[in-house]
Amino acid sequence: MPDDPRYEQLAKTNRERLATVQREAVMQEEAKKADAVRTNMARLRELRLAKEAQEVRTEIATGNKPAKAKPKKRFR
Repeated sequence: MPDDPRYEQLAKTNRERLATVQREAVMQEEAKKADAVRTNMARLRELRLAKEAQEVRTEIATGNKPAKAKPKKRFR
């Protein structure tokens, strides 16, 4: 029966029918995933920019002075 051309045509027709029925659900799911990715990227971008701004503020507050070297300890 699987070798019958009518069976193959029927199977192909059923696959095409199911693909069109499920296409909308798949498209909605992919749209949700894409939106989640964009939202997460925006959140991470904001965190990165805030961190960079804090680093610049810290650098300005210290007056761009190099860190003071600690004196070496001498052993007896």
